Order: sequence, then C-alpha cells, then structure tokens
Amino acid sequence: MSWYPPALPPLAGKRYLITGANAGLGFFTAARLAGAGANVVLAGRSPERLEAAMAAIRCARPEASVEPLVIDLASLDSVRAGAGRLLHRPPLDGVVTNAGMVHTPGARLESPDGNELVLATNVLGHFALLARLLPHLVPGARIVALGSLSSRLSTFRIDDLQLTRGYDFWRAYAQSKIASQVFAFELDRRLRAADSPVSSLVAHPGYSISGRTPRVPGVNEPTPGARFADALQAAWAQGKHRGAEVTLHALTAAEVEGGQFWGPRFRTKGEPTLQHPTRTSRDAAIGARFWAFAEQATGTTFAVGA
Repeated sequence: MSWYPPALPPLAGKRYLITGANAGLGFFTAARLAGAGANVVLAGRSPERLEAAMAAIRCARPEASVEPLVIDLASLDSVRAGAGRLLHRPPLDGVVTNAGMVHTPGARLESPDGNELVLATNVLGHFALLARLLPHLVPGARIVALGSLSSRLSTFRIDDLQLTRGYDFWRAYAQSKIASQVFAFELDRRLRAADSPVSSLVAHPGYSISGRTPRVPGVNEPTPGARFADALQAAWAQGKHRGAEVTLHALTAAEVEGGQFWGPRFRTKGEPTLQHPTRTSRDAAIGARFWAFAEQATGTTFAVGA
C-alpha cells in the first residue's frame, strides 16, 4: 500500500511563507498547505511564474488562499524590500526556505552584493530574510530549511565559503546545502538558548526529480525524453510531489521538534522519517563561525531573542 499522500492537520487560520514556490518541491509544498486551508505566500523571482503556480493551485482548489511575493534572494536589496512587505501583513506560522539554485553555473559568479552567487541565493538571502522576519513569527512557528543528500558527499570549506580558492559547480551546490543545514541547526541552538517559542529544523527530499512528478501546466512540464530518462531511475527516485511530503511533515506534524533532521525512509525515497544529519552540519563551532561569516557577508545583525 502506498504511503502517499499522508493527511495534513487542518490548517485554516495558519499562514506560511514558501520560498521558491513557483515550481518543484516548493510548489507542491505550497499547494498541499493551501489545500489544507492555510494562507500561503508563494515567493519567487518571476511574477509570471508565480501567477502560473497560483493559477494551478486555484484550478485544483478554487477556495485556496494564496498570494505572491516577488523576491530575488541573491539580491540583499530585494530581500530587504520583500521582508518589508511581509512585515505589513499578518504574522507567519511557518517559513520554508526552499528556494535555491540546483543547476549551478560552470564558472564562479557573484551576486549584486559581491557574494558567490550560489551561496548568496541558497543561503545568504535566507539568512538576511529570516533576520528580519523572526520577530514576525507567531509562538510555535517552525522554520524548515531544505537540506540535501549532497551534504554527505562533499567536504565543507568553512574557511573558503566564497570559493575564491577554487570553484566547481558541484562544490558550489553541495557546499551551499551544507551551509543551509549548518545555519538551520545553529539557528535552533540560538532559539533554544533564548527560550524562544520558535523552532528551526531541516528536511531533505531525497532524490526527487521532475520526470517522476505529475504534469502541472505552467509549473512542471518535463519533455517525453526527460520522462523516459527519469523513469529508468524509478527504483531509487521519486517525484517532487512526494519529496515535498518530508517538508510538510517537518512543518506541521505534532511530534516534530526543533533541531531535528527529517528525510525519506529509504534515504532517496519514501515516507518521512527522523534521520541523522552529518556531524559537520551539527557542529556548534562550525555553526558559530558560519553565523559570524553570514552577518559580515550580508551586513546583517541577526539577533535571536533580542
């Protein structure tokens, strides 16, 4: 018997922010939350793609409460403007820092603020965003970061996070995902130390790919060739709609606690289960060093509990 889809609790009156919600894991996370009655803010760079995503959700659920937030996480000016708009709206019950570059550039590029582009998009933008939004989260809110299996397949150069000493597209992606996990666990340590009612944790989606995902016009439309190629990986791959269930569980399930690491049962696919992150991700000394680096790189003071 298939485990998919597990039931979500009723979410009427809840409000969530999902970054990178116009496609992939973020879209299916947003769609399921909206289907359970939540008000969902879909964040992304493209107004057109956000509109297509919201149209797809409303087509399936005409009563869905969804709204767009146009924001480019690689740009700190855009992050500050987006956070400002959110602060004038009702507070949030949860944030999923889902957005990120998966198809990374072959050469090292920089963000408008001079940070390595993949790190800026996948981690530093979320750091600056949460620094502003943390006081706008309700008691009991959860912050869920998207982790990755790549965190087990690469070393972490804490002394070269900008990759100035050597760049390749794989290291840029893997290092950014390790940094995302380091940040999430360090944030939870600081929230606990401040006796905050907000928690931070990590969910990884396993190996979730487009060709195993249902077609959604304007959102997920893989070519027949991509469908065929991805079908050959069916034994160890799942669709993004199933990978999103790990995030949803981390965000809404009653038994979840801050500082946890959730992933698919069979590592690359399956229902959500509690797992163990890498020691690097959990290392408090590395977490403190990353926090100081992120504050300097973003020009942001991230005060927890102030």
